[in-house]
Amino acid sequence: MTPPEGRPADGPVPEAAEAPVRRLRGPRRPEAPTLAFVESPVQLLNVLEWAYRVTYGPRPSLEGVPRQPGARDITPLGGDLLVVVLAPHDPMTRGQLRRMAELARDQGHGVRWEEARGGPGAPFATVGALAGPLRRARRVVIGDPFSRYVQLLLTITRARELIVVDDGTATMEFVSQLARGERFVRWHRRDATPGARDIIFAPVSASARRKLTPNNHRSVEIFTSMPVEPPPGVTVMANDFAWTRATQGPPTLTRGTDLVGTSLVETGVVDPERYLEAVAGLARAHGATRYFAHRRESTDKLRRIAGELGLEVVRPELPLELIARRGPIGRTVVSFPSTVVHTLPQALAGTGVTVAVCDIDPAWLTEHASPRAEGFLSGVTGSARAVRRVPYAPVPSGRVAEGTP
Repeated sequence: MTPPEGRPADGPVPEAAEAPVRRLRGPRRPEAPTLAFVESPVQLLNVLEWAYRVTYGPRPSLEGVPRQPGARDITPLGGDLLVVVLAPHDPMTRGQLRRMAELARDQGHGVRWEEARGGPGAPFATVGALAGPLRRARRVVIGDPFSRYVQLLLTITRARELIVVDDGTATMEFVSQLARGERFVRWHRRDATPGARDIIFAPVSASARRKLTPNNHRSVEIFTSMPVEPPPGVTVMANDFAWTRATQGPPTLTRGTDLVGTSLVETGVVDPERYLEAVAGLARAHGATRYFAHRRESTDKLRRIAGELGLEVVRPELPLELIARRGPIGRTVVSFPSTVVHTLPQALAGTGVTVAVCDIDPAWLTEHASPRAEGFLSGVTGSARAVRRVPYAPVPSGRVAEGTP
């Protein structure tokens, strides 16, 4: 049965959130000296985690599990934070962002929804409308330093504090490129040679890279749950998902195993047939019956996972860290190398859930995969803490089409 927080693969994407949460109220103020720019639900979740951490500091621990506050009204930053959502086109992402925006409003934060990609003139209108608030902001929080939109906005700001919150495992690549002084390139891009658009945008990208380099007039902080080695002068603040634990769950646990999907096929890194074989093998080996889809997974692939493999496909309406914390969730959660092998152990600390990771076999990679893909994915797995490693579980050729569980 699909849990309330998920929906079947082919269901509509509702526009309004109905997510129960312990409300964190705060006074609203006319000024917002802190601006946060987000383009994905995970980025917005991590902005909320950052705001909570800034307000309360690190939570004391008890027997290795961070202590959580009781049910009460909390005021993280009050009305000082304005979250600007640079809305994408993808319907699934938009649906999750709308729900996350409601949670942000429940915390007392301001939320401004910008149709930043609504047409040819939308970027100019958005940047023009945000120029004033950007120049007045004392602190700017961003979720994706690789985003050209964000890089353009960074050229405008005069903020003395810049904070980068997690956008998943891409944070690891961002930190390493910043430390080496390289131009920002997403890890899964096969050809790192600048194209025509890259060359045109190069001055803006270079300016953003300079802005993200600390100096005597500007501090740079990274708020992350990923293992990173920051360059000199950059501060790292650990994200232990204290806000998620304080406001969600604890979850009811099922007796089974849940699988977590990735968008490695959609980004051209992993061959689709090999991916389906791997999912089938893991489902058979671990007795999994549910598959939590990544928001970017294609409908056709999810139909095959449901129809050919017999798995119940759940498309979460919120980031998986929140869905898992609310439950029901399996006692074991198995994922390929992805962000969740770093974040779920934090969000589910003390619940008894085991998070396991299955490496990507190099033979699964496509000929179009970036030369960096194998090393990067191996690093994601190898650096994950508090997870169990599980071996490949391939199925014989032709087995996928017959159904697996």
